Amino acid sequence: METRVLGRDLTVSAVGLGCMGFSHAYGAPVEEHEAVRLLGRAAEMGYTFFDTAEVYGTPEDPHINEELVGRALAPYRNRVVIATKFGLKFDMESGKVPYPLIPDSRPATIRKAVDGSLSRLGTDHIDLYFQHRIDPEVGPEEVAGVMADLIREGKITHWGISEANEDYLRRAHSVCPVTAVQNRYSMMARHYEVLFPVLEELGVGLVAFSPMANGFLTGRYGKGEHFDSKYDYRASMPQFTDEAVDQNQKLLELLRKMAEEKQATPAQISLAWMLCRHAWIVPIPGTRREERMAENAGAAAVKLTAEEVKALDEALDHMEMSAVFGGTAIKK
Repeated sequence: METRVLGRDLTVSAVGLGCMGFSHAYGAPVEEHEAVRLLGRAAEMGYTFFDTAEVYGTPEDPHINEELVGRALAPYRNRVVIATKFGLKFDMESGKVPYPLIPDSRPATIRKAVDGSLSRLGTDHIDLYFQHRIDPEVGPEEVAGVMADLIREGKITHWGISEANEDYLRRAHSVCPVTAVQNRYSMMARHYEVLFPVLEELGVGLVAFSPMANGFLTGRYGKGEHFDSKYDYRASMPQFTDEAVDQNQKLLELLRKMAEEKQATPAQISLAWMLCRHAWIVPIPGTRREERMAENAGAAAVKLTAEEVKALDEALDHMEMSAVFGGTAIKK
């Protein structure tokens, strides 16, 4: 797979792998041996960018995702980039699914988190360490100062911010250069495009999570879908309702038509659209199936012209769409 550079010097595969779904939010967890096998297959396919977090786990084993990633990628460690995250807890007592989020980026919390992640990942450094959500109680300068210390200590080599806004990004970047922001971005969720000129100016990359609107843009979901409300966040996502399927027919048809023209799949078109917009965008679709990993990796080879990207943009700008899942509530 071709590569891209995030920030100043972090080289990653053009498409990364979001690892959350092996353990969290997309159904019952994948059996551990199978999850390790699939992660290893991804590395053999050419993925060099793997994204996890300390909170991607189960009530029984809240950190299992990092452990799986660390175990699977140990044989490939010298040629893969591992991103993980700090600064977030789930409110498991609320009875709500998705679990409400509790941000915590106090310096002491970060220091405890990074040591835990290093141990679980079985590595001596984290390649890209993301603040998982902004903590309104801790200023960006303070968080960036801790990141600078961790870089000097060799515990991390690069850092980033998830769900970043312009003010927070600029203030953090002035203290310790930010390599990437990890924000929700897809054909159905384009509100962060207002941040693009700032990313260009500062030389910061965009790691796009939920790049296929939680799988909806694959075109494989129709009416009558059932998701386990205990394990699968899609059970409460508005784009998967029967009404939404009707509302989004023009969008799905747009993807199917372009896919036929390019001898690709709708999923690949939805990824190629963002890959061809800017060289500093790296999507991280998640999947639990080997054939989908191969399909998503193949999106990097689908080339859209500037005119084709512009035509897609204009169509999206004027198209009726359903609501789309925009994230889990942060507990105040």
